[in-house]
Amino acid sequence: MALKIAIFASGQGSNFQALADRVQQGRLDVSIELLVCDRPSAPVVGRAERAGVPVHVFTPKSYPNREAYEQEILARLQELGVELIVLAGYMRIITPVLVEPYYGRMVNVHPSLLPSFPGVGGIKQALEYGVKVTGVTVHYVDGGLDSGPIIAQRAVEVADDDTEDSLAARIHLVEQALLPWVVQQIAHGRVQLDGRHVRIEGVTVHE
Repeated sequence: MALKIAIFASGQGSNFQALADRVQQGRLDVSIELLVCDRPSAPVVGRAERAGVPVHVFTPKSYPNREAYEQEILARLQELGVELIVLAGYMRIITPVLVEPYYGRMVNVHPSLLPSFPGVGGIKQALEYGVKVTGVTVHYVDGGLDSGPIIAQRAVEVADDDTEDSLAARIHLVEQALLPWVVQQIAHGRVQLDGRHVRIEGVTVHE
């Protein structure tokens, strides 16, 4: 049976689309059970609806705290039998309410080579620092700020004339390839977590 996943996203949803397209093409052996989104007007909601994926949309300010809306999300995930959470541009801190039951089963994609430039604005941070190479990281979520064990990384060179927009465009293309690749490895049971170290068995190159 296909691995049941939920995707959390807050914005445009390009990474959601990359995952959904591969599922539709038969190139990703998962079932997208739910999109969770904290912005009702976000374009990713429309993408999910067009893909036939159920949507759980919420407004954080309607709840007394993060834990309250995460309890509601957790109940929905458990009801659907979700086995893996994929954070794909989800712009909210995750609390222990979700981290603890899903530790080792929740991944995030981040637009830098962690541990460099965590948090919001990773692309801008890299440009301002003047690095020659940045990239994309997919990592497990541990409740810290982009601090969980690293599953896979891919480098992106920074050109002298790069702007934030031009660099972001290349980084997003890499995200849209690397994140589905990692999810596929997890779906096939190839990813092994041991403390802070992650091994991907039987694979030496990325898609």
